[in-house]
Amino acid sequence: MDSTTKLAIGAIGIVFGDIGTSPLYAFRETFVGPNPLPIDYNHVLGVVSLIFWSMTLIVAIQYVSILMRADNKGQGGSLALVALISRSIGKTNYGWLVVLLGVFATSLFYGDSMITPAISVLSAVEGLTVVDHRLDPLVIPIALVLLIFLFILQKRGTAKVGALFAPVMIVYFTVIATLGIISIVQHPEILYALNPWYAVQFFINDGMLAFLALGSVVLAVTGSEALYSDMGHFGRGPMRLSWFGFVMPCLLLNYFGQGAMIVSLGAAEANEAIKAPFFLLAPEMLRLPLVILATFATFIASQAVISGAFSITHQAIQLGFVPRLSVTHTSDAHSGQIYIPIINWALMVAVIILVLTFQNSSNLASAYGIAVTGAVTIDTLLMAVLLVGVWKWKWYYAAPVVLLFLIIDGAYFAANLTKVPDGGWFPLVVGLIVFTLLTTWARGRKLMRDRMSEVALPIEIFAKSAHNSAVRVPGTAIFMASSTAGVPSALLHNIKHNKVLHERVIILTVEISDIPYVDPAKRCEYSQIGEGFYRAVLHYGFMEPTDVPEGLKAMEQCGGKFDMMQTSFFLSRQTLLPSDKPGMPIWREKIFAWMLRNAATAMDFFKLPTNRVVELGSQVRI
Repeated sequence: MDSTTKLAIGAIGIVFGDIGTSPLYAFRETFVGPNPLPIDYNHVLGVVSLIFWSMTLIVAIQYVSILMRADNKGQGGSLALVALISRSIGKTNYGWLVVLLGVFATSLFYGDSMITPAISVLSAVEGLTVVDHRLDPLVIPIALVLLIFLFILQKRGTAKVGALFAPVMIVYFTVIATLGIISIVQHPEILYALNPWYAVQFFINDGMLAFLALGSVVLAVTGSEALYSDMGHFGRGPMRLSWFGFVMPCLLLNYFGQGAMIVSLGAAEANEAIKAPFFLLAPEMLRLPLVILATFATFIASQAVISGAFSITHQAIQLGFVPRLSVTHTSDAHSGQIYIPIINWALMVAVIILVLTFQNSSNLASAYGIAVTGAVTIDTLLMAVLLVGVWKWKWYYAAPVVLLFLIIDGAYFAANLTKVPDGGWFPLVVGLIVFTLLTTWARGRKLMRDRMSEVALPIEIFAKSAHNSAVRVPGTAIFMASSTAGVPSALLHNIKHNKVLHERVIILTVEISDIPYVDPAKRCEYSQIGEGFYRAVLHYGFMEPTDVPEGLKAMEQCGGKFDMMQTSFFLSRQTLLPSDKPGMPIWREKIFAWMLRNAATAMDFFKLPTNRVVELGSQVRI
C-alpha cells in the first residue's frame, strides 16, 4: 500500500466524520424542521436532487477541487488562506478587510465546534427511541455522559485513540452505503433525482418554501470548511482520493436510499418514517447495532471538530489574535496534535448547556448551519481575492466562477438567517463575542508595542554606557523582547535596580511567520552588538511549538553553547494604566487588560526552565 493510500485511509477516520454523520439528520430536517415540506414524490426527489447538487458544487468543486489548491505551505483553513493572500496584497488599501473577513470566519467556527458535538451525539443516541420508544427519557442523560467523557478524553491526545478512528469510520461508511444501495435497488426511480431539473422544479412550484428548505438541506454539507482546514494533516492528494473515491459515493448512496424508502411508503407510513429515516433503512434486528455504530461515528466526528478548535486557536495565538494560552503537545511524532485546557472546558460547558437547552437534535438543527454557511460565504469572498490578487486570473474568467458560488452560498446563508429566532442566534452571538476578543487583542497588542517602541533606547548606545556603569558577573542572561529594535524594559529595570550585567547578554525575539513551518536551517538569526551583547531572533511557523531552549541549541554563534544551569531568562510583564488619549474605547481597553492578566506566562509559552526565570514588571499606557 503506497503512502497516498495510507494517508487517504487515515483521512477517512479523522477528517470526514463531521460531514459523514450528516445523513443522521439532514434529509429528515427538510421534512420535519421549522418549515416542513409535504411528503410526496416530487418533494422527496426535489430535496434529494438539491442534496446531490449542493454536495457536488460546494464540497466537491468549491472546496476539494478549487480551494484545496490554495494552500499555505500545505496548510488550509481561513487563517491560512488569509496569510497566503496577505503576502500578495497585505500592503494594499483593502488588505485589512481580508484579514477581518478571515478572523470572522474563524470566529464562526467556534460556534460550529460547540453545536457539532451536541447535535451529532444527540441524533445518534435518539436512534434508541426507534429501537424502543420507552428509552426516550434516557436519551439526554446518555448523550451528556458520552459528551463529558469525550472532553475528559481530550487531555490524553488523539494519538492513543486515533488508530481506531479509520476502521470504525470505514465500517460506518460501508454500512450506510450498503443500506442505501438495498433501498435504491428496490425503488430505482429515486435515481431521477440526479437530474437537476427536479431541484429547479422544486423552486418553480414551491418558491419561498423551497428557499426555506435550503436551511435544512445545507446540513448535508456541514463540515466542508473543516475539510479545507484539515488539509495540512493529510495533504491535498490523499484527501481528494478519499473524498471522491469513497466518502462522497457512500454519503450519496445513503441519501438516495433514504429518499427511495420514503417515496415507497403510503402517506401515513411516510409521515411516521420521516422522523428517523436513517435508522429505518436497517432491518429491525440490525437497528440497535446501527445506533451503536452511529454513536461511535458521531463520537469520532465530535473529536475531529474539537481537535480543529485546538488547531485554530493555536494558529490564532501564533498569528497574534489570541493571548498566550497553555498548550500541551500530546504526541512526540505529530506537532499538530495539541490540547488547550481552557478551550476544552469552555467547549464542554457550552455543549452541555446546548443539550440541556435545546433537548433534541431537531431543535439544535435550527441553530446549526448559520455558522457553516457564514464561513463558506466568507471563504467565497476570499476566493475571489485569491483568484484575482494571487493567481492573477483575468477578471472575466474569475467573475463567473465567483458569482456562481456567491449565489449558491449566499442563498444558503440567507435561508439560514430565517432560523435566527429559533436558535440561529447562538452561533452568531458566539462568533461576535469571539470576533470582538480576537480583534481587541490584536489591536491592543499593536498599541502596546507602539507605545513601548516610542520610548525604547537604541541598543548600541545602551550597550556602551551599561558596560561602563555596571558590574559584570559570570553566566548568560537572555532578555526576551517582543521587538527587534530598542532595549527591552526588563534589561533597563535590571540595570536600574540590580546594577549588574552578565558576561554574555542576549536580547532574544521570537517571531512567528505567516507560514506553517519554518526551515530549521533558517530558524536562527543573530548579530553581535559588542561589549558582550548580542541580538538574536528565533523564527517559528504558526503551526510550530515555540520551544526556546531547543531553538538555542542551534545558536552557538552567540558566544558559544548555552548551558541552561548558567543561563537566566529575564521576562517583562506589562501592567496597563489608563491613558489620557486611549487608542481604543474604554470598554475594549478593559477587555484587553483582562486578557493580558489572564494570558499564560511567557515562561510556559516559550518552554523556559522554571528555575531559571526572572520576571520584572513595567507599566504601559495605551
